[in-house]
Amino acid sequence: MNALPLLYQRCLSDGRFYAVLAAAGFSLKAIFVKLAYAAGPVDAVTLLALRMGLALPLFVWLLWLSRGEGDAPLGGADLLRILLLGMFGYYLSSLFDFYGLAYISAGLERLILFCYPTLVLLFQAIASRERPSRRTLLAMGVCYLGLGIAFVSDLGIEGGGAQVVQGAAWVFASAVTYALYYCGTGVMVKRLGSMRLAGLAGGASSLLVLAHYGATGNAAQLTSLPGSIWLYAALMAMFSTALPIYWMALAIQRLGAAHTAAIGNLGPVLTIAASWAVLHEPISFYQLIGLGLVLLGVTRLKPSRQAAAKPAQ
Repeated sequence: MNALPLLYQRCLSDGRFYAVLAAAGFSLKAIFVKLAYAAGPVDAVTLLALRMGLALPLFVWLLWLSRGEGDAPLGGADLLRILLLGMFGYYLSSLFDFYGLAYISAGLERLILFCYPTLVLLFQAIASRERPSRRTLLAMGVCYLGLGIAFVSDLGIEGGGAQVVQGAAWVFASAVTYALYYCGTGVMVKRLGSMRLAGLAGGASSLLVLAHYGATGNAAQLTSLPGSIWLYAALMAMFSTALPIYWMALAIQRLGAAHTAAIGNLGPVLTIAASWAVLHEPISFYQLIGLGLVLLGVTRLKPSRQAAAKPAQ
């Protein structure tokens, strides 16, 4: 009779449980976007505004949870950095990603985004003026070989070559901006803590997105949107934005950053599986080969311990 309570307590104390939840939550973001696009006429800016508007109270909740974590006072320079991180992180990166998902499959989107560690290493090498090691270059080559195979496979499956290229370009731009966000968080994470920084940067992103929508969108249009679009935006805000950040912080506390990051490699696998089960997107043999090569290449990069402190967008 005590088996179920013991299993429940073990799940709560085991960081692997929270790490898998975080990976699953982040991987479902593309699924919710595709479902929202299919539910009715909605553009990327409007859908992103719904996501971030609904997520804003959740970012405030994250800040409340992070009280006592990194009590460093915020100066003017800190606020400027947080604003820049918000612009690159959940604003531009998410906007470009939403644009791309209108043209390509959720599985290919996740593979492209998952290559952001290679861009981080490239930016770091440029900043430090150091040539990447041979092992790093080999791992990057394997990663992009797999991405190329998956991309060519999608070209054949989708049938619209120009649209796939356009969508892939938007998602790659999302990976670039997210890599810039990642590169700028190192010092801030040490001072503020991962959850506090996520709440601050996420809140700044929400305000930027809402300002963008206020300047270019039509607020009256929101009342005419189908309820299903609001539902998918709410699910995205809760289960693919705020909660995964919280779950990741719990996993890091119990497992450490390195092991949490390793479990995060499940993300592309979960996205492709969900896109097949929910969206009925076909999975080809070449896509599976591409997935395996991308996973192999990224895991061989051995990202720093700070990697797990950065929430996926």
